[in-house]
Amino acid sequence: MIEVRVPDEQEGTKAVVRAWLKQVGDAVAENDALVELETDKVTQEVPAPAAGVLAEIVLATDAEAVPGALLARISTSAPAKAGAHEAKPVEASRGEAADAAPAPRPSPGNAETRLSPSVRRACLQNGVDPSRIQGTGRNGRLTREDVDRAVASATDVSVGEPATAQPREFSAQDIPLDRMRLTIAENMARAVAEQPHVTAVFEADFSAIAAHKAGMAARGVRLSYTAYIVKAAAEAMAAAPAINGRWEKDRIAVSPTIDIGVGTALGEKGLVVPVVKDAGKLSLEQIGAKLDELTRRAREGKLDRSDVSGGSFTISNHGVSGSLLAAPIILHQGQAAILGIGKLEKRVIVREIAGEDAILVRPMAYVTLTIDHRVVDGHQTNTWLTRFVETLESWPAA
Repeated sequence: MIEVRVPDEQEGTKAVVRAWLKQVGDAVAENDALVELETDKVTQEVPAPAAGVLAEIVLATDAEAVPGALLARISTSAPAKAGAHEAKPVEASRGEAADAAPAPRPSPGNAETRLSPSVRRACLQNGVDPSRIQGTGRNGRLTREDVDRAVASATDVSVGEPATAQPREFSAQDIPLDRMRLTIAENMARAVAEQPHVTAVFEADFSAIAAHKAGMAARGVRLSYTAYIVKAAAEAMAAAPAINGRWEKDRIAVSPTIDIGVGTALGEKGLVVPVVKDAGKLSLEQIGAKLDELTRRAREGKLDRSDVSGGSFTISNHGVSGSLLAAPIILHQGQAAILGIGKLEKRVIVREIAGEDAILVRPMAYVTLTIDHRVVDGHQTNTWLTRFVETLESWPAA
């Protein structure tokens, strides 16, 4: 028997089994897709580690799948059984998954017609005829996302509304919910419900950064403001290490490395948060190069799971789209703080020069730190922000 396990690296704090693509008794080739796992912003197909016959499914559809958990077993000697169906799972997070009716087998020469338990339930709950929906999965297989989109867009896919159902009105301006938006909504609601959010607001003068950035550009090194922000955030962790931590039931766990996620907008598709790993040990130029690479791959849809997992702190540079101030910015689940950077603009400020007040025009931005108040208090929050702003404003000349 060959064991199939949940990959060790996964995005977010929870993964679930979304759909089984093979059933018990099916012959599988090495690297055939066996099952879909869904995590925060990422859906991953787990391949077969060896050729053989799927002998046992251990985690049912909708079961929680922790890293390293046993998903299934493959027999390398048993023959495939015609007409075999999924065995009753021995582990499931929801009882109804174990009671789901066996799926019909695919017809030879036609697109994949098997429905996963979650797809069957979604069709039943919404009165949907699956034959009226175009599948976008492998070999034309119908996915849960296909059903969600069809229902949200009011496509004529019904098999008759239940007697108690209320009529729903849709307009041409309605936006169907895709899986990424549903996942973002679930994560945001859970974060607000579980983590008490508090926000502190400071103001930062970017004059020194602008001068250094111009000096580097003259030497042929182009850096974004975000690279400076990541570097300054990593430097500020020394002033309040718990900012780089998270709440646990028995302790505040402080990450041994500074792994900074940077929110990257994907237009109407939502956003992803690629992570600059071990940013505290990287130079400014290395951070800039890594950010350029991650941003490019994010917009091309080519990020790996490892690129968006393992963050210990997050930056939301919402100012790039024109926002002066956003508070609170919802915490990334499992982190103690998130830094917000507002729009960089020239403002009139008052500074004391040679004992006299002077009115100056400087490039300024509001910076916020939203914290999990279980992990840190106002003193640590303000200490961190003070160090962060001092680092930006005292940046040495290029």
